Amino acid sequence: MVECVEIIFTSLSEQSRDLLIATLPELGFHGMEETDGGLIAYADVNQLNHEEFEQFCTEQTLIFSQQIVKQQNWNALWESNFDPVFIPGQVHVRAHFHPAMDGYKHEILITPKMSFGTGHHATTRMMMNAMLDIDFTDQQILDFGTGTGILAILAEKLGARAIQAIDNDTWSIENVQENLNMNNASRCTVFLGETLDELEGADIILANINKSVLIQHVSSLHQHLRTPGKLLISGLLQEDYDDISQVFTPLFGEPIRRLDDSGWIALLFEKRPS
Repeated sequence: MVECVEIIFTSLSEQSRDLLIATLPELGFHGMEETDGGLIAYADVNQLNHEEFEQFCTEQTLIFSQQIVKQQNWNALWESNFDPVFIPGQVHVRAHFHPAMDGYKHEILITPKMSFGTGHHATTRMMMNAMLDIDFTDQQILDFGTGTGILAILAEKLGARAIQAIDNDTWSIENVQENLNMNNASRCTVFLGETLDELEGADIILANINKSVLIQHVSSLHQHLRTPGKLLISGLLQEDYDDISQVFTPLFGEPIRRLDDSGWIALLFEKRPS
């Protein structure tokens, strides 16, 4: 049984909590739960960058406690706190222990198991809302930083012909395959990797990660996006807009759509013929 570090942050401002959610994945964390005034985060003991984490907490004067927990305890905690997610009339995201509901075009079953992407966070909600306005029919998709696979699953439900879903975390790869099976999603291929180098081009690229990873891979995202094509990104705070725009606009032009939710943003770019 894999041991995990459970970090409990208390007395957080909304700004500090948003900063943690944006930063912790870069330090090795693979699960988070927002609480009243705080945040609980989880990381594999062997994957957490302890030195950088402690330095970050010192610089941000964060108050936290920590303990070692078993993976099964984390999953039990998640199940006890997981509520369904609704995009009215469109998408119902639920766990296997929630009842199905009528009145939604698409139902997605998700069991995160320490992977990001349940639909609860603003960035995932914005990605799903934006996807509903894009024509995925017969398109080839690349989901960069797939997490639980929730966006890849929605892409298939929206008519995508083939989806490449990639993540650099072994937890996510195992979890994505489980979620694909639960949703009878058969047109998605899952890859473990840090870069897009071995993947084919795509008509639509989805990337809900964070600012530093997006900036690091902007050239690769541009190379892998076909013309014409659409790039939908999130994992970004509102204050990240200028930095992202400075790097992405020269390659993709100005974003054709911006979504804002709870201090976070999602941006849609379109790659057009020269």
